[in-house]
Amino acid sequence: MKAIVLTGYGDVDCLELRDVPEPHPAAGELKVRVAAASINPVDWKIRRGDMKSVLALKLPAMTGRDVSGEVIEVGPGVTAFKVGDRVMGLVNGGYAEQVVAPVDAWARLPSSLDLKDAAALPLVALTGTQLLEEGVNPSRGDIVLVTGALGGVGRAAVHAAKLRGVKVWAGVRAKQKADAARLGVEGVVAMDDPADLDRLPTLDAIADTVGGGVTQRLLARVKPGGTIGSVVGEPPGAKEKGLKVHAMFAHPDSKRLTQLGEDAAKGELVIPIGKRMPLAEAREGQKLAERGGAGKVLLLP
Repeated sequence: MKAIVLTGYGDVDCLELRDVPEPHPAAGELKVRVAAASINPVDWKIRRGDMKSVLALKLPAMTGRDVSGEVIEVGPGVTAFKVGDRVMGLVNGGYAEQVVAPVDAWARLPSSLDLKDAAALPLVALTGTQLLEEGVNPSRGDIVLVTGALGGVGRAAVHAAKLRGVKVWAGVRAKQKADAARLGVEGVVAMDDPADLDRLPTLDAIADTVGGGVTQRLLARVKPGGTIGSVVGEPPGAKEKGLKVHAMFAHPDSKRLTQLGEDAAKGELVIPIGKRMPLAEAREGQKLAERGGAGKVLLLP
């Protein structure tokens, strides 16, 4: 089968389309014919070598974290899925024509959810949801700022927060404020405008998808004993200010991913898709996604 292989750390020239052996499912696994895979920031961070300290790869290696497609084989002991099921999943090696992953990684798709477009969901939807529900874990009525609220992870965090009855503030760039207002949040603040940040109320928590100096400046807006949930590492100085910090990575959750698929099918969770490209154009796809602002980029085998 065809797959994109990372041959070394560096620029997009390290991504090559190769023939690789077909995978076979072991006990408790599904084999899926990939309809689409999506590109995420973690993909180019891995490619550049930014994550070698926490995620060392034995190169050459296949990359790509989320896919959608059709089940073509089930491993021994699998009863929750059958051949022909339409699924999406949080996997490893998703830039390929076929992929194998444990049952817990997969969720069955609602009939109204487009099979290819569903590939945009797994990683960002689970990351944002788990950031809010596990990293921040706010109570109804809490005031929570979601930074990077118009990104895929941010949108999912906003969605999860609204379901909990949280008062959500969306942190975005000044030029994005009009778009962020359509998220239906309590308020919108321009994180690149210090004067606008003064409008923020005292926060119970921050769900951070951005990191950097802006997040550090926002720590002063969080009440003593408040919470910082982050998917971009622990903000320096947060614990010293008496804040609770939960830095986290997404993990597979078949049940929650199924629910998120249903929300997407109903239009309650929207992850914009900017471009659909052939798998063979993964280099151009990563360059486009890395520039940002285009929505999710999908690779179609």
